[in-house]
Amino acid sequence: MNSPKALQDVNQALLPIFQAIDAQVKDNLQRVLDAFRRHRLGAHHFAGVTGYGHDDLGRQTLDKVFAEVMGAASAIVRVQFVSGTHAIACGLFGVLRPGEEMLSVVGDPYDSLEEVIGLRGQGQGSLIDFGINYRQMDLTPTGTVDWQALSQAVTAKTRLVFIQRSCGYSWRPSLSIADIERIVQLVKQQNPDTICFVDNCYGEFIEDREPPAVGADLIAGSTIKNPGGTIAPSGGYIAGREDLVEAAACRLTVPGTGSTGGATFDQNRLMFQGLFLAPQMVGEAMKGNHLTGYLFDRLGYRVNPTPMAKRRDIIQAIQLGSAAKLIAFCRAIQQHSPVGSYLDPVPAEFPGYESQLVMAGGTFIDGSTSEFSADGPLREPYIAFCQGGTHWTHVAIALEAAIAAVGPA
Repeated sequence: MNSPKALQDVNQALLPIFQAIDAQVKDNLQRVLDAFRRHRLGAHHFAGVTGYGHDDLGRQTLDKVFAEVMGAASAIVRVQFVSGTHAIACGLFGVLRPGEEMLSVVGDPYDSLEEVIGLRGQGQGSLIDFGINYRQMDLTPTGTVDWQALSQAVTAKTRLVFIQRSCGYSWRPSLSIADIERIVQLVKQQNPDTICFVDNCYGEFIEDREPPAVGADLIAGSTIKNPGGTIAPSGGYIAGREDLVEAAACRLTVPGTGSTGGATFDQNRLMFQGLFLAPQMVGEAMKGNHLTGYLFDRLGYRVNPTPMAKRRDIIQAIQLGSAAKLIAFCRAIQQHSPVGSYLDPVPAEFPGYESQLVMAGGTFIDGSTSEFSADGPLREPYIAFCQGGTHWTHVAIALEAAIAAVGPA
């Protein structure tokens, strides 16, 4: 990595991919600018309100802009969402009722959703605690959706099908928009009333459209991931069918208030500006992912996605094979982060996660995965999950140190 020839080879190999990403950034930015123009975004929308949050013109306009960008009928974007998991949970609790069934079609859910569903933990008010039935379809041995099983999986009791777009902490391909469209079509053929709910975390602006454009009824995610453009200070969003979005809003606030409440504490400007920056930031993260996959593949490590594969989210996984290498990798990334470079990542328990995690997250927004970070659970096969990146050149600098720390496979 340090030799000029090696760098030249890498740049030459990835140049066509980088150019294609830049073209897509332009298309996605056009989509955002069109929405800003149609809703006449002005400086007066940046002012926030306090208290109950009544009549917040900026918040109301942000919801409309976000809905349009996501291809949805309605949306709520709120700083009150603690995380993407919180937004997803509000959506699930908003539309599911006791006795109904939730079906996950992509195997195990992301770790932090296990307690929301009730697969771990007891007596905390999970979906299962409230009498909601949960079922999941295992993936095929190659980690893809079992299309044959899915064509017969939905019943009259299946109120909601859950679709996790990103791989999370699993070694599987993340879903493309075409995959999501196929899932929705198969589900609706069996039961048109079944809600198709997409966990959209890490997937926004990866392609030129979002899941509502291909029939998804509801999506949710975090604004400290892709759509916050690395500057949104907190929050999340839900978008989709108007009645379902309002039902989710009633879980965030209360029935009767729904989407009409929630002070924005003068954060509107950052949310709008973050959305404006988001296509560019996602493009840089995708470039960083390609670079990471390319370099570690050449070092002999298994990587997911493979180096030249089209990206479906902002996550690049590297199978490092040992706890020592995983810790060394994260330590190198932390040392070359803009914030907290002096900190030493150590494995620790994290709320909502089954295994100990080691995390490198020297980001300006705490926990932001649209900025460059890396983490992984301390369990075999010891996978480092690299996420985000404000510019691919920062990723390149950090990777030089990571390669020196772990060496070849």
